[in-house]
Amino acid sequence: MPDLRVTFCGVPFENPFLLAAAPSTDELDMVRRAYESGWAGAVLKTTSVVGTRVPLRYPLLAASAEPNRKLYALGNIDLISQYHVDVVAERIQTLAREFPEKVTVPSIMGATLEQWKTLVHICEQAGARVIECSFSCPQGTLGSTPGLMLGQDVRLVEEVTRTLVSAVTNSHIVVKLTPLVNDIVETAQAVKRAGAHAVSAINTIPSLMGVDLETLVPQPDVGGKSTYSGLSGPALKPVMLRAVAEIVRHTGLEVTATGGIMNWRDSVESLLVGARTVQLCTAVMLNGFGVINELRDGLQRFMEGKGFEHVEDVIGRSLPHIVTFDELPEQFHVRARIDLTKCTRCGRCFIACRDGAHMAVRMEADKQPSIDDTRCVGCGLCRIVCPVEGCISMAAIAKSS
Repeated sequence: MPDLRVTFCGVPFENPFLLAAAPSTDELDMVRRAYESGWAGAVLKTTSVVGTRVPLRYPLLAASAEPNRKLYALGNIDLISQYHVDVVAERIQTLAREFPEKVTVPSIMGATLEQWKTLVHICEQAGARVIECSFSCPQGTLGSTPGLMLGQDVRLVEEVTRTLVSAVTNSHIVVKLTPLVNDIVETAQAVKRAGAHAVSAINTIPSLMGVDLETLVPQPDVGGKSTYSGLSGPALKPVMLRAVAEIVRHTGLEVTATGGIMNWRDSVESLLVGARTVQLCTAVMLNGFGVINELRDGLQRFMEGKGFEHVEDVIGRSLPHIVTFDELPEQFHVRARIDLTKCTRCGRCFIACRDGAHMAVRMEADKQPSIDDTRCVGCGLCRIVCPVEGCISMAAIAKSS
């Protein structure tokens, strides 16, 4: 069997799968059940110094979904944990005693440098080997502009990270980044200059999840009012993958990936672009802790199929294939090809190409589609809309064609 063990910040994990900071990690008994199910670790819901007020509002969730209720995005107006750092420290110690092979990661958020130092001191004293620092939510007085996330100010990212790194002896500082910056690589480089070894990418994105067409109130509806939500779920994965790849390619920092990872395929993609561990939240909220079985089995099957013996063989394997647009080969041309033995004659490729691409799909009298190579440029839209996997493919052709 392939070896699923991996190290992150020098700390061994029995597999790459962690629970992300969320309601799923905000109760001790829930984390216990997750560990018993097979999760390698958990990032506890973000905590704060004793006395911090956490005024939650309900309902705190809204979703964007297709008419068949297939979810493609989840939004939340949740805040940090109502459990302060003293309670979290006790939980770290309890979980370490009961599950010594698991890695319990506190997530912290401070409003001042003194609060940040207090938080990391308490977490390290409790035995935390890895501490995730949320720079991706409004951080009180540390923002140089009112309402600006700490993670959006490169200078402050470096200053606070350096303070945190110097405040710990044995723990590893992991900075959670927001994609809402001009250049996430620049932010990650600031983290690296400050002495941290890893980042968590990425946090949620402020969004408006939708509007109820009956009441005209945006969602979630809290007594007739609403506000912007943090976007998570499948829609976030492409943003996350790009952020992880860019950080690893240009900084060499270790990355724990989070955002839009719903299944083993998403997890493998995250590892292939450089992540060393992956964190899941929405998938667990929708399917329960038991999803870990599908994650582990899927990763093992993938590794067996590719001949990979260790997770290290997977990490970053796809990065050499990522180049700038100008570096893409000019001589590579493709055309659509339809496998008529699989075609259901639904006509989707014809309509999509006729009205959204290059009018290259012809529909014969018997509703059998065919490709006009003189019009086809190989955009791939027909393959995307086709409901039958493998029915439409893109075939390479000589440039002279």
